[in-house]
Amino acid sequence: MDAILLQILNGLDKGSAYALIALGLTLIFGTLGVVNFAHGALFMIGAFCAVTLQRILNLSFETVDETQTDFLGNPLKVKTPYVEAWFGPEFGGSIIDWAVPLAILFAIPVMIGVGYVMERGLIKHFYKRPHADQILVTFGLAIVLQEVIKYFYGANPIQTPAPDALNGVMNLGAIIGMDIIYPVWRVVYFFFAVLIVGGIFSFLQFTTFGMVVRAGMADRETVGLLGINIDRRFTIMFGIAAAVAGLAGVMYTPINSPNYHMGMDFLVLSFVVVVVGGMGSLPGAVLAGFLLGILESFASMNEIKSLIPGIDQIIIYVVAIIILLTRPRGLMGRKGVMED
Repeated sequence: MDAILLQILNGLDKGSAYALIALGLTLIFGTLGVVNFAHGALFMIGAFCAVTLQRILNLSFETVDETQTDFLGNPLKVKTPYVEAWFGPEFGGSIIDWAVPLAILFAIPVMIGVGYVMERGLIKHFYKRPHADQILVTFGLAIVLQEVIKYFYGANPIQTPAPDALNGVMNLGAIIGMDIIYPVWRVVYFFFAVLIVGGIFSFLQFTTFGMVVRAGMADRETVGLLGINIDRRFTIMFGIAAAVAGLAGVMYTPINSPNYHMGMDFLVLSFVVVVVGGMGSLPGAVLAGFLLGILESFASMNEIKSLIPGIDQIIIYVVAIIILLTRPRGLMGRKGVMED
């Protein structure tokens, strides 16, 4: 039972990343009708926002410490971060330690800006083009962004640790008399994903802006005839979707060290999640993300892999085939979406 619960936790952890990326993908497809293959690159850019802030906070200057000497007796040069010099060693050190959570504040405007430029500068010209054209141009954009990141940050993964207070483990099973040791940050990531998903659904459900967007998703022409600038609202939604992907990347950095190809690693799986959940269905994307994350986690167990070697690499695609054969629109797909 301990092992089963542990695999469920692992699945929820990985499913959180799938759900957040798929949610952003579905927001873009549902509002603009664009199949955005550059969405994984937005996840990657968000992760490197955390890397960038960490480097900024660690900028330092050298001072000579007369109390310390090297083996030749010369005074040592000590590097002191500017943040510690400005705010004191204790508070400044805490700021550096909490670089990843603080990167959320840094990433939100950056990702909204990136999304706005991407939509206004390129994607708007492909609204009425076939989905194949959209896939090709956004996939090309993803490769360009990937190579830009590689040029500036290098090809090697970059360690981006969680705050010390959240970098340990906790016994999640103590409440129910079981021994389930699990990393604290992974639990934080799951609750962060739930918070973001709940926030997006609440925004769309309970705000006037969100209700207009949902109406535009259902009947764009009618909303436009009412004198509402639905295109501007959809552009804002593209920025919000980019921010969701970016925040998912920021918080994932302590789990998986950022590298230039991490966007592509998640992109294909996230599109499978979107298709399984149902194209254009926000609840379907979230449900499929967590479901496939749990299935992938169970398939990675040694007992399962000994029975079916390599099943952990293909389980998501096998499940996708089965679901699409039985429910061609996905779990919660809407009629008429991509069926022309």
